[in-house]
Amino acid sequence: MADLVVEGGFPVAGTMRPSGNKNAVLPMLCATLLTDDEVTLENVPDISDIDKLVAYFESKGSKVRRDRAAQTLSIRHDFAGFAAREADLPLGMRAAVLLLAPAMIRTGRLCFDTEAKGCALGVREIDPHLEILQAFGCRILSSHPCEMEAPDLYRGARIWPDYASVTATETFIMMASVAKGTSVLNNAASEPHVQALCEMLVAMGARIEGIGTSKLTITGVGRLAGTRASVPDDHHEVATFLAIAAVTGGRLRVESQVGHHMELILRQFGKLGIAFEVEENAITTAGWSRKVAEPFTVELLPKIEAAPWPYFPADLLPQAIGVAVGCQGDVMFWNKVYEGALGWSAELLKFGARVHLSDPHRLIVFGGNTLRPAVVEAPYIIRVVVALLVAAIQVPGVSRIKNADPIRRAYPDFVEKLTALGARVHWE
Repeated sequence: MADLVVEGGFPVAGTMRPSGNKNAVLPMLCATLLTDDEVTLENVPDISDIDKLVAYFESKGSKVRRDRAAQTLSIRHDFAGFAAREADLPLGMRAAVLLLAPAMIRTGRLCFDTEAKGCALGVREIDPHLEILQAFGCRILSSHPCEMEAPDLYRGARIWPDYASVTATETFIMMASVAKGTSVLNNAASEPHVQALCEMLVAMGARIEGIGTSKLTITGVGRLAGTRASVPDDHHEVATFLAIAAVTGGRLRVESQVGHHMELILRQFGKLGIAFEVEENAITTAGWSRKVAEPFTVELLPKIEAAPWPYFPADLLPQAIGVAVGCQGDVMFWNKVYEGALGWSAELLKFGARVHLSDPHRLIVFGGNTLRPAVVEAPYIIRVVVALLVAAIQVPGVSRIKNADPIRRAYPDFVEKLTALGARVHWE
């Protein structure tokens, strides 16, 4: 594991374009299994999970052409070859769960280890997906390892899950697009990356109603065609770079077409004193007052809440916390998605920040801190590494973030982009 060395106090400024959305490209790439035509994806980020998926497809006989410089990837699957091989899933990557539906559709049978160490296929993650597959007619033959088989024809299903899971919603979308009849999902996730998958499948011939809402109605079609689709820019990366620029006193213009997804996100960062200039296809940082916006109800503590879309994304809550340690007022952060996801906040104490973890979901950051450089330990959580960098980069002097490698899984060329904009950051 590599360390990230950050020399704070230097403005991050200029103009940049963000990478493609990791959480969009992975389901889009998995969904290419639903057609025997060629599919071309544009604005493809250079991340390791894509390399693993491509290697998996190539092992099944798929033909892949990838131009990293042009950020394009074209793929055509050999269904005869795919069906003839055992559809073992590529363990050790979170996106493996997104292969459940298309692999079942193509092979009719799956066997995988639900207790694999270091894999996304754990009990908490796999149950909603198995329930969806069962609703469409798949049968579970054994549990550990999980062995499933499919009928000759999938039937439409009406499903109302316990909660709005992004990846389970994507599993539903892929199954319903080719199942016979009409399927309905209440309590569907509606994140921008879910919308991107829907829009790609519609371009392939799928009939999907309710895109961007909590209710999806999908009428299955006999065949999906190939298409050319663009991966949307990563709204997480847009917000992250704007926050970094603001806390360093820089003026950064981020050019992107995802501004229509940014209104609530910018408003939450605005509560921390960051000002923005918004154009149709660009957002620019315009200063940081460090003042926390006080609520009209004076008895309440200012707060930023993270919950499933269209709430403020949980993946941006750590970055907002990184900003807050430099603010003058107190603010509470409330993660309504993940329990225990704020335990890393003790590392902020090393910077001189005063924080209080109220419970597994709520953290209070006290304002008016005198910050200092620090050596901190990053957990294996992508966004937390970024949060620690947001804290470090606003403090003059040299800080070190140990075990910072996870950042490479979602932010292509992150250090290179920062240094090109004036930051002093490097790997060791």
